[in-house]
Amino acid sequence: MQAKELSDERLVELSQKGDKSATEQLLKRYKNVVLSVARRFFLSGGETEDLVQEGMCGLYSAIEGYSDGKSAFSSYAARCIRNRIIDAVKATRGAKHSALNNFLPIVEVGEELYPSPENPEDELIKRENRREFLQKIGKNLSSFEFQVTVMYMDGLTMAEISSATGKPVKSIDNALQRAKKKLSALL
Repeated sequence: MQAKELSDERLVELSQKGDKSATEQLLKRYKNVVLSVARRFFLSGGETEDLVQEGMCGLYSAIEGYSDGKSAFSSYAARCIRNRIIDAVKATRGAKHSALNNFLPIVEVGEELYPSPENPEDELIKRENRREFLQKIGKNLSSFEFQVTVMYMDGLTMAEISSATGKPVKSIDNALQRAKKKLSALL
């Protein structure tokens, strides 16, 4: 059976037994997932490629750490990739990495991990709507409220946002409440 015909779980099993071609096949299969997750974050003064590399390390860790039966490998891998990227951003808190301190996930409103194929016009309209939405809320929220709101919409918990921003959970909650009031009046 060709490696392309094998399930992710079977490829993981082979990879964990030392099959390098299975590992390579998984890395190829999930490269677009890594790119998708990495593109959701903006690094002021940084490169997306740095986050892609961290995401690939997260994928490699997922391959090594996956145990069959708990969840689908695709879900496990997506979470490992995302966590590795967030951890990399949080680890860069020092002055040496000051460009990374104010990271901001870019919300892809309505976008799924595996987007369905659409025609180019629909995709363009969807992206323009997202851009307008982010601009609109960005004008009406403080920079901190905007950052917290976008991170929350991107699926991070208040504890994760607190950890990423270095602010207490109560500050995160207060910023979200202020943002909700402002946005409900706006929308």
